[in-house]
Amino acid sequence: MGTGTASQDFARNVLATLEAEGFNFFTGVADSLVGPLIARLSDGPNPRYVPAVREDTAVGLAAGAYLAGRWPCVLMQNSGVGYSLNALTSLNLIYEIPTLLIIGYRGYQGKDAPEHIVMGRSCEALLKEIGVPVQIPDADQLLETIADASRWMKEHRTPAAIFIRPGVLNSEHA
Repeated sequence: MGTGTASQDFARNVLATLEAEGFNFFTGVADSLVGPLIARLSDGPNPRYVPAVREDTAVGLAAGAYLAGRWPCVLMQNSGVGYSLNALTSLNLIYEIPTLLIIGYRGYQGKDAPEHIVMGRSCEALLKEIGVPVQIPDADQLLETIADASRWMKEHRTPAAIFIRPGVLNSEHA
């Protein structure tokens, strides 16, 4: 089995875990680190991914979906954390709207193109500062991390963030 097939299988397992946890509304802004998951969500005759023009728009769409009875997940690159802060603080946190943030972690540990380094070293702290818990799992921890984040969201009625480092969703971990 080639790497492509194994990573597709892992993305399928991640999506199955998200759905088992009740996540049923997916939106965001494309990023290659979360691309395998977006590809799984976009497959088939009934795509389940609603693309957004910006990350704050995705947070707003997810909030509306939650208020309509859905369990939302927003996918984005960590540069979008900056765009999302106002929506998260003035909407999700004030009105207790849980949303799972799955964030591609550009600039992780200072390794990436120069344009990703500043946000890479700041994004975790920004989310923690506003009260959003952050987890950065290895591939073998990702499925349990999703379950943990879902439990947190149900108990605390706030967003939770999972950062996806390079290679995690492209893992052969099935």
